Amino acid sequence: MMWLGIVLHVSVNHMVGESTLPWRDRETTLLADLLLVFIHTFRMPVFFILAGYFAAMLLQRRGPASMLKQRLRRLALPFAVFWPPLFVGMVVLMMVFVHLMARGTLGLDPALMPPPPGGGSRLRTMHLWFLYLLIWFSVLSALWARWSPALPQSLPAALSGLFRRLGTAWWGALVLALPLVLAGAGYKNGIVTPDGSFMPPWAEWLHNGLFFVFGHCLYRYQDEAFEHYRRHVFAYTAAGLLCFVATLLLGSVQQASNPPQGLHLAVAFVYNSASWLWSFALIGAFLRWVPRQNAVLGYLAQSSYWVYLVHMLGTVGFGVLLYGAPLPAVAKLSLNIAATSLACLLSYQWLVRHTFVGRLLDGKPAEGGSKGGKTAPQPAAGA
Repeated sequence: MMWLGIVLHVSVNHMVGESTLPWRDRETTLLADLLLVFIHTFRMPVFFILAGYFAAMLLQRRGPASMLKQRLRRLALPFAVFWPPLFVGMVVLMMVFVHLMARGTLGLDPALMPPPPGGGSRLRTMHLWFLYLLIWFSVLSALWARWSPALPQSLPAALSGLFRRLGTAWWGALVLALPLVLAGAGYKNGIVTPDGSFMPPWAEWLHNGLFFVFGHCLYRYQDEAFEHYRRHVFAYTAAGLLCFVATLLLGSVQQASNPPQGLHLAVAFVYNSASWLWSFALIGAFLRWVPRQNAVLGYLAQSSYWVYLVHMLGTVGFGVLLYGAPLPAVAKLSLNIAATSLACLLSYQWLVRHTFVGRLLDGKPAEGGSKGGKTAPQPAAGA
């Protein structure tokens, strides 16, 4: 899911539709829009589900204090260390890209930069917004675990029982989508999109928090749920595909003049239903067909935290280099994805993996995945 950030953020460079980001290549393609919507449907939902799952695992194994210490070391410390240089680097690259778009030359002119979407401060969490939210979700999880013994014991059990039912019933994804429709009601397309502010709106807390809490409860009934997702991979995939196609069809109607009132809520409903359905399908698919870790997947998993931290520098930087190239949009998109992926992977291998940076991100020296043996679940970078 973290590696897919490269594909998603390169696609932003070549979108045909509206973008909240100020840079864009001259060559655009609907394929970029489709990739963006497709990846965005499941990427962060399944990520937050797994993040909640591993938070619950750490709470049970280590207790609230140790869990919070581990999460702050794996999430808050890297955020504090890497956000400042990444912010500076991204601002410079954005200014260069915008200058190239406006004047056709490389340069820096702050006057060309548009105001941030929604106004407010220019200081944003950028693509690290999910890391920032996970820090707060981890703090809240530790506080909940610390104080929950003072609450009626039936409350946590009732919450887990509710999510157990919704997570294993054929209609559960449709019900789980309803709170997300409420969260997205104030957005133009009915779908919550992160604004990267340090004070996220309540809709972002509700949207991402619901997936996190679901994953947190999933840990309690994982045996039943995992077997259910394994057995019904194809059904969840097909149902999610139907909802995704409905999203595209309703979205095209919404773009027409004078769309029916409230149509954005229907778009949000089928879109968020697809998010839940494909999240269940992905969990089941990996449990079914990738039950054991191998060296290649282990290496890619270990590199993913670093790759996500720095990949935006590549997607924007290579976007600048490709801006004037006489190539179609699909060729530029493919070249940028390949170049960014290679640069991120080589920098991880040469500068990070066996250094103190690797220990900071991985929590221990990275020596590759197990060779065929079944591995115990380990809390990955953002998990």
